[in-house]
Amino acid sequence: MKVSHEQIETVLVGLLSSLPAGKSLDPTEVARALAGNDEKVWRLLMVPIRAVAIRLADDGRAAILRKGRPVDPHDFKGVYRIGAAAEGKNEPNAG
Repeated sequence: MKVSHEQIETVLVGLLSSLPAGKSLDPTEVARALAGNDEKVWRLLMVPIRAVAIRLADDGRAAILRKGRPVDPHDFKGVYRIGAAAEGKNEPNAG
């Protein structure tokens, strides 16, 4: 299954906009929305979804969250979630 970054962005932004305030997305939700529940298929989308999420964070349109807190989109490892840009307003190193 070939999915473009534009398709990923459209689905990701759509899912983010439908979330209640203060909620965030698991990247697998985006993958499953694009590819269905076939794990072999949606897992292949995880790297491109991460790339799109980072780009959206750079553009101020999303936030990368770890343990509920915004992190530097270019310096995070492990499990993450994608939140609305307003959730990432606080600089991760501030305070």
